[in-house]
Amino acid sequence: MKRKNSIHYNLKLTMLGLSFLFVLIAAKLVYVAVSNDVDGTDLRVFADNRNTATKTLYASRGTIYDRNNNILAVDTNSYTVIAYLEPSRTTNETNPQHVLDKETTARLLAPVLEREESVLLELLSRENLYQVELKRGITEAKKNEIIALDLPGIDFLQSTKRYYPYGNYASYLLGYAKADDEGEIQGEMGIEQYFNDTLKGENGSITYQRDLYGYRIPNVPYTQIESKSGANLYLTLDQDIQLVLKNAIHDLTSHYSFDWATITVMDAKSGAILGSSNNPSFDLNTREDLESYLNPLVSYTYEPGSVMKIFSFMDAIEKGVYNGEEVFRSGSIELSDGTKIKDFNNTGWGDITFDTGFAYSSNVAATNLALRLGAKELREFYENLGFGKTTGIELPGELDGKIAFQYESELATASFGQGITVTPIQMLQALSVLCNDGVMVKPYLVSKIVDESGSVLEEFGRTEIGQVASKETVQKVRDLMYKMIYDGFSSSREFAPSNVSLIGKTGTAQIASPKGGYLTGEYDYIKSFAGVFPNDNPQYVVYIAIKKFVGGTSDIARIVKAVVEETAKAMHIVETKSDVDESKIITLSYFISKQTEIIVDDLTKKGLVPVVLGDGKYIVNQYPFHQQKVLQGAKVFLVTNSVQVKMPDVSGYSTNEIVTLCNLLGVPYQLNGYGKVVSTSVPTGEFIDKTSILEIHLEK
Repeated sequence: MKRKNSIHYNLKLTMLGLSFLFVLIAAKLVYVAVSNDVDGTDLRVFADNRNTATKTLYASRGTIYDRNNNILAVDTNSYTVIAYLEPSRTTNETNPQHVLDKETTARLLAPVLEREESVLLELLSRENLYQVELKRGITEAKKNEIIALDLPGIDFLQSTKRYYPYGNYASYLLGYAKADDEGEIQGEMGIEQYFNDTLKGENGSITYQRDLYGYRIPNVPYTQIESKSGANLYLTLDQDIQLVLKNAIHDLTSHYSFDWATITVMDAKSGAILGSSNNPSFDLNTREDLESYLNPLVSYTYEPGSVMKIFSFMDAIEKGVYNGEEVFRSGSIELSDGTKIKDFNNTGWGDITFDTGFAYSSNVAATNLALRLGAKELREFYENLGFGKTTGIELPGELDGKIAFQYESELATASFGQGITVTPIQMLQALSVLCNDGVMVKPYLVSKIVDESGSVLEEFGRTEIGQVASKETVQKVRDLMYKMIYDGFSSSREFAPSNVSLIGKTGTAQIASPKGGYLTGEYDYIKSFAGVFPNDNPQYVVYIAIKKFVGGTSDIARIVKAVVEETAKAMHIVETKSDVDESKIITLSYFISKQTEIIVDDLTKKGLVPVVLGDGKYIVNQYPFHQQKVLQGAKVFLVTNSVQVKMPDVSGYSTNEIVTLCNLLGVPYQLNGYGKVVSTSVPTGEFIDKTSILEIHLEK
């Protein structure tokens, strides 16, 4: 009996305890239900955070244009190709949603994706995977090609990427931008990096309530902050000039060996960079051939050689220690410390005038003048020209070079460009004094910044740095540079163009050895040329520098001559002495998408020579481009919408004309010799094979 009472008692205690626990739980639930804060946690905020998502709305990056409104960099849709492998995706056999035939899928996709068929088949054959990624970054056109194949289980993920329509075009100037780990496009080189904050705009966001699957719940209020597109940049680059320079670099790489080369054309009246090309270079879209992040225009420093005589002679003339008719003994000169300075031929030319000394590029002449000036004076003059400090051009990574010299031997070598270092952009800036009566202007690349509505936010133009020399001094230097081309050695006369007068100065500098002193190999030099044209009203500067060039001065002269001639045509430079009939100057229209027959007839009536490439009904490309001015008798290349193109009669074409034709068609080529075209490996009238190298034979 007692045992039954004990069990009953224990049961009552248990029930009582459970009841008490239930009351506590209920009380806690009531407390939680009516309270916003439990144990320091705001439950409403906690719940909202679990169900609230915020997604970044990335701003569209600004577009980059050249001076003629051609798009150089733009955001475009990009797609990742994926393949679904999971059979359970297919619920209706008549509408399969996964890859059925892996072999056929791999075979058909391989040429479109430019991947090996075996690689694709291996990806498609992987087990226990829901989906696989086949290739990233394909274009809209490639996507449409794949859609047309009608392959089950193939899908696309859309994103945005930066696209450069001209590929390997002013690559170090433009730079590139790509998506970071967060999906935001960031500039990493060149203009893209320098103006990254301007181009990228301001991101927006959307905050919304989501369901268990992460999707936004419809008909529920959300908060959205709109993104603001980046501003657009308009550069000073001219597509015609850039193509000319690209052709020049291609000519160099096709025929000669060298470490690097850079060539630039600048409108020295304003400081606008019209074009700049380099080798090495790279394709902005693939970047597979990117070897160095250093921009040769601003990040290469080197000893400039005898081009510096332009400025050491200028200083001597400005300071009144120069008499062009004064005679000196060329060949060599011994300094007070025993150092012997020699002319490049070691023997000189006997007793000659200082004017002749410049034309013959005499180191002894430059040394004599430098000794009269003194180290402090010459160094200050170089500094006034901008050497030893950055120009401030809108490019990252600009270096300042070095012009520190003090002792007599250092002064002597600095007068002819050894023992000091410069960059190509510094040379261009200093050369601008020759086009502005002694006033130096700052080089620049961006002409204006425009927002998405079309409003101009900032505009840039000529920036005067200061008067470096008098008008009279500059005129005398220009006269000396004229003699250098037209009264100097025969190799100098080879620089003279046929359609405009060019003044200039060559340079050859030894390359400093990392171990001290200089390299002594046959080609261990940096060869350069600085030119200004037209002489009667100087406006444009061309500067080229090549390291370890396995070639001669005449080879550089051929390249420079072609660049100047083509630039003169592109910019419609006509010297007053030519007395050109203004009625013969024609401004080209926009021919793309127009009927070939109509345009050919119109050009012919205007006295131009249309060169039709292909037998298509419509024009898909042209050169020169619209708004460019040409003279009657000039060739106008018209690429038509034709699959195959027959070789036109190119006999007598200039180097740049035949190279332009090849570049327009995308045909690889090899130049043999120099001068006018004599013949090609594809006879006139036969179809051009764009996969084979076109051999071009030039008249020597």
